[in-house]
Amino acid sequence: MKGTVVIVGLGLIGGSIALCIRAKHPQAHIIGVDISEQTILSGDSLGIIDEGTTNLADVVSRADLLVFCCPVQQTERFLAELPSYVLKEDVIITDTGSTKQRVMEQATAVQALGHVFIGGHPMAGSHKSGVTAAKSLLFENAYYLLTPSEGENPKHVADLRVWLEGTNAKFLELSAKEHDTITGMLSHLPHIVAAALVNQTSDFTQKHPAAFRLAAGGFRDITRIASSDPTMWTDISLSNKEALRELLGNWRDGMNEALAMLEKEDATAIHHFFDTAKEFRDSLPVHQEGAIPSFYDLFVDVPDYPGVISEVTGFLAQEEISLINIKILETREDIMGILQITFQNEKDRERAKRCIEKYSHYQCHF
Repeated sequence: MKGTVVIVGLGLIGGSIALCIRAKHPQAHIIGVDISEQTILSGDSLGIIDEGTTNLADVVSRADLLVFCCPVQQTERFLAELPSYVLKEDVIITDTGSTKQRVMEQATAVQALGHVFIGGHPMAGSHKSGVTAAKSLLFENAYYLLTPSEGENPKHVADLRVWLEGTNAKFLELSAKEHDTITGMLSHLPHIVAAALVNQTSDFTQKHPAAFRLAAGGFRDITRIASSDPTMWTDISLSNKEALRELLGNWRDGMNEALAMLEKEDATAIHHFFDTAKEFRDSLPVHQEGAIPSFYDLFVDVPDYPGVISEVTGFLAQEEISLINIKILETREDIMGILQITFQNEKDRERAKRCIEKYSHYQCHF
């Protein structure tokens, strides 16, 4: 497709969407808008955008596709300003925010002027941030949720999907309310629970210092999402307040039921509690992107001697396999250590397993 694409917020998501559009629509002219001049310069030098500005008003009238890739509350403020600008009649406006109801409500003033707004949420991310971390493969095989208004012309949704087809994502349409309820349950609530568990553990270690060392390994892994950006999660929590109030109430009730089972020493109920959880968890899809980005960890049994890490990373370098994190777990069995390597996707993890087993006798497991 030809036309001008204006991307507001040139970070990881905005930069990656720009790369995806450029790959599929090379004739498109891409303009980046960001508060940081350095980000604009980086995006331009990397070939992610064709031009950039720190002022949306300078370029918004040229947009055929306008994509807000900024925090939800900032997107709401921009949408409140849009009616004061002159826009092309056939411009398609979308966003990438993690919550949708408040954004869709704010967009009604723009829609009342005859413009198209379709909410969007690409469910993908990375441990890195900023435009320099942008990549065209970020959204591949991930879900990209769209929340068109009720009665939206299907052609407009189809046109947006054409603009975004370079993401190679799996598009799914939901109402804004259903979107916020589902992502609240599968993403927002787990982040709050993980943060609460870590905070409780932090207080606990003040009384029991030995617990600090023992909190490594599995505990660190199951609370990994608590390391997410606190500013972003403050924004998400406030913008999805209503859904989270209900979900947190249900969580509290569930914990009270667990406490009652323990106090009654009801072995049957406790077994059912764990058994039903195991059964449902084991039934979940494997190797698919979901509401929380997957962690692709490979565990390698290695001898504990100097140079073993560089040896393993050397194997990966020979096959040009990139990793995003590496560490030695403190758990030891006999003389073997466990090297935990994290990859960006399942394909890289499987390649790494074959590579390490090809060049060494080390055992690898997921």
